[in-house]
Amino acid sequence: MTRKSHGPAFKKAAIELAQCPLCRGRSVTQGVFHELPCSHCHASGFVAAATGVAPALDELVTQLGMRLQAATRQIEQLRNPRASGPEATYQGSNRRGAGGTNYTGD
Repeated sequence: MTRKSHGPAFKKAAIELAQCPLCRGRSVTQGVFHELPCSHCHASGFVAAATGVAPALDELVTQLGMRLQAATRQIEQLRNPRASGPEATYQGSNRRGAGGTNYTGD
């Protein structure tokens, strides 16, 4: 197997994000009369956890999109729990009956 030595990565690496220390994840800071967009985190509320610096806007959009997709997958898994134990055989077809039908042993 040959390793890739140049060019962009095959998969985008996830960057660990943390709340912005200045706006505390709110995306805005308090001005004299009204709230202003946080200039430290590009008004996103997130910075890189390792460095404390806000990623570039295109990188930030990619990272937030990856986090949203992961959260959506987790929500879908929690909404549709898989049956386990003895009831798992009754939920789907085991194709053990005559002609490939479901056989439960009853």
